[in-house]
Amino acid sequence: MNTSTPFNRVVIAGGGTAGWMMAALMSKLLGKQLDIKLVESEEIGTVGVGEATIPALHTFHNLLGINEAEFMAATNATFKLGINFEGWKAPGQDYFHSFGATGNDHWSAGFQHFWLKGMAEGLSKTYTDYNPETVAAFANRFAHLPRNGLNYAYHLDASRYAKFLRAMSEGYGVQRIEGKIARVLKHETDAGAARAGDIAALQMEDGNRIDGDFFIDCTGFRSLLLGEALGVGYEDWSYWLPCDRAVAVQTASVREAWPYTRSIAHPFGWQWRIPLQHRVGNGLVYSSKELSDADAPEVLKRNVEGELLTTPRVIRFTPGQRDKVWERNCVAVGLASGFVEPLESTSIHLIQRSAIRLMQLFPAGGIQQSDMDEFNRQSKRELEHIRDFIVLHYHVNERTDSALWQHVREMDILPTLRHRIDLFRETARVFRPSDELFAEISWVQVMMGQGILPQRYHPVADQMNREELARFLGDIHLKVARIVGALPQHQAYVEQLCAPYRQASVAQLAATPLQA
Repeated sequence: MNTSTPFNRVVIAGGGTAGWMMAALMSKLLGKQLDIKLVESEEIGTVGVGEATIPALHTFHNLLGINEAEFMAATNATFKLGINFEGWKAPGQDYFHSFGATGNDHWSAGFQHFWLKGMAEGLSKTYTDYNPETVAAFANRFAHLPRNGLNYAYHLDASRYAKFLRAMSEGYGVQRIEGKIARVLKHETDAGAARAGDIAALQMEDGNRIDGDFFIDCTGFRSLLLGEALGVGYEDWSYWLPCDRAVAVQTASVREAWPYTRSIAHPFGWQWRIPLQHRVGNGLVYSSKELSDADAPEVLKRNVEGELLTTPRVIRFTPGQRDKVWERNCVAVGLASGFVEPLESTSIHLIQRSAIRLMQLFPAGGIQQSDMDEFNRQSKRELEHIRDFIVLHYHVNERTDSALWQHVREMDILPTLRHRIDLFRETARVFRPSDELFAEISWVQVMMGQGILPQRYHPVADQMNREELARFLGDIHLKVARIVGALPQHQAYVEQLCAPYRQASVAQLAATPLQA
């Protein structure tokens, strides 16, 4: 599909995190050239459970010029240094997937090779003892360090985040339209052969018609525009990712917020705990074959701490991706484009990547097939990489407590993942394509955490004798201990960072005269 017709009317269908992230970036970059409208309804709730992020969000915030402390105060955010996987290998056996580097790599071989030799000679401590993010996480400490000394992401209130981005977007000229979409209208043949079949407008329930030249589908799992109106199919990944439900609830905090996400395995799936400044986000991701929708809320209630602040709600989903995420004059973003469960906190990242990718390939002079093909190729490859990494967590396990865990352990996995596992098991090597999200260290941490201990290490490690290796490992461990020992407590640091913005907000309210 190629059209040479330029356009300036962009309609974003749906709000929430996806809609407002897209609106914020597009209006910041192209707001002076485009007429951007966002349609959403207060009556339609958002999924709003994507409340843990990964460090790549810093890139998005830098593009928008967001002040970190202001953002954290507005969204009640806390810092996140990684994820603690509890019982994923087997009940009672935990491991930590941290951000940042572990130990010191050599150009020919990663730190894991030197650590493996140290293990063979009785010199190595636990692998994560050489990672400052992990040690800081369990010490409940955090601070910003020079030269990105600690790599971090955030836990945030998704609803507040959408409101924060909405205010920014409206400041750049985005027009928000309240209402429900009744129909998606398409161009007929009298609009010209090039446009026939394109989306023409959104017909609202109140009779209003929202015309546009280019549409962004942020309508969630339903995918009202790309899936329903344009008929783009969906590739189902349930064989590899059999969990098809989630139930979420918010609870009051009963302890200081810890700087990491907890992921707790159960026979029916797994549970998340995400600590914010003012509450804790909780949820179960489960297989409906192992746990009924009727029982799931009660199971969740029994596995949380603190007073319930919301009513548990069940969310149904099918893991997978749209056959295309850009078709004709419509791009799907967020859940409308596909979904891999939130095990590694990639949902917000995928929205971010779609927004940036669309800005890089934005069809201001008319839609070109080459742009569409490149957008779809990159989107598909990115989600498949993430899928393989998520499947790794399930497939390599020793749990025997349910049919779910037996299935994922015995299932046939894709050749791309099989090669990675075999390569690491036999040689301790990991190689990462340049466009892949998760770095080598992430694969190393999860594979070793799930119980894969490599059979050999790189011969460069044998260049050190026992005394040299002991000194090498000891110096790294001492450096990590010194870094973490100098850090303040996480909660105190967050409160100090956010205090000026809370005080400014209180002062502003106090100065605002009451309206009769």
